[in-house]
Parts: sequence; structure tokens; C-alpha cells
Amino acid sequence: MSEIYTTLKSALDSQKGAALATLVQGPEHIGAKLLFLPGQAPQGTLGSAELDQQVLPIAERATWSGAGASHTITLPTGTYEVFIEGFAPPPTLIIVGAGHIAIPLTTFAKTLNYRVIVVDARSAFATPERFPHADELIVEWPDEALQKLDLNPSTAIAVLTHDPKFDEPTLKVLLAHEVGYIGAIGSRKTGEERAERLKNEGITEEQLWRIHGPIGLNIGAKTPEEIALAIMAEIIATRNKKDSKSTLDWQQK
Repeated sequence: MSEIYTTLKSALDSQKGAALATLVQGPEHIGAKLLFLPGQAPQGTLGSAELDQQVLPIAERATWSGAGASHTITLPTGTYEVFIEGFAPPPTLIIVGAGHIAIPLTTFAKTLNYRVIVVDARSAFATPERFPHADELIVEWPDEALQKLDLNPSTAIAVLTHDPKFDEPTLKVLLAHEVGYIGAIGSRKTGEERAERLKNEGITEEQLWRIHGPIGLNIGAKTPEEIALAIMAEIIATRNKKDSKSTLDWQQK
């Protein structure tokens, strides 16, 4: 038991996600625990391999939501009640493209306690002077940089490059991962043309539906600051499972 708590503490100290399942009611093994850690083998057991397998998908979802709840699971061996508590890692925003919108977007995200990473292949743009609030600046081709980062459901990505040679390879990398949010700047027409090119490269319709574009909630944003606010609002809405339809008028001009 103490080993599970030691592992959990280590995961939380390193800001990794985790979920702890405890058997609170059942025919036997009351108090048994199972620890879920993304990308690792689970630690502990609830006393039944079948019960463990039923609990693991729920624990994985709780890891990213940070939710805690009781779940009733019925098996041939009986009915079990398992309390699953999720410990979500701090949210991260990756901004691809260090242009003028990225500057206020970084500030808004930091205010909302996001860890912010700015990625741009242009060293003249991705500088500490322009982004004093960013946690990390990466001067590298975005698609190459993203493959080295931890992309998970607590990660949001705003693709602001507005250039097919940057954003399309970037989106192909992102769509291969289960991230919390993907937004891409550009008008509706630009998005449709980009979608056709991505489909020709093997991206499916289902994957394309994951891209929020035009990026941001429709608040009639005009200035970089307003656009950044609209983007951050959509990220929060998506994170909270609200309606996040995005149709920025300024992108349709």
C-alpha cells in the first residue's frame, strides 16, 4: 500500500497525471487499491483481474479530467463499488507560430495557470524579449519540435502559423495524438482547402473534425488581443465540454 502512495506522490511532484481506484464495496478485498499512470503498467490490484480491466478505462479518463466519483461495476462474481480519484497534470498550451496574436495569447494562458510553450522556426520571432511570460521557447520546425514534446489530453495547441508549409505538417503530427484541443488559424475557405490537402495525405474526416477552425469563439474579435481572448475562451470551453463553435468574422474576410 505505501508503495502505491509513494509512486503517486512522485507522479504528482513531477506534475504527471494519475488516478487512484479504491474498492469501497464488494464481496471481498475492501480497501484494495489500483494506481493508473499514463504510459505505465498499473500498480496494485482490486483483487480481480477482470475488475481491474473494467476500471482502467475509467481511471484513464479521470486522469485527464481530474474528477473523483464512485462507479458501480457488476461482474459474474458480484457487484463492486469503486471510488476513482483523478489527478490531472497542469494544463499546457503550445503555441505554434510566434506572431502578434501569440503574445497576448501567452499572457492570457499564463493568467489561467497554463504552462505555455511557444514554437517557431524563426529565431527573430521566438525571443524572450517578445515572450517574457512563456515557460519555454523552441526555435525549430514545429512538426519536428512537437514530436519531442509530451502531447496528452491536458495539452491544447493553437496553430497560428498561417502558412501551409508549417501548419499542415504540424497538424498531421497533432492528429496522431489524443490532445485536448487543436485550433488552426485561417478563414473558413482556407480551412476547407487545407482539409482537402490533408485528406489527400491520408488524414480522415473524423480526424479533421478535431480541428477547431476558424480558431476561437465567435465574439467578433478584431485586434490581436481580442483574437487571443477568443482562442483562449474556446480552449476553456472545450476543456469544460461546452459548446465551442468557432466562426470568427475577422477570419472570413
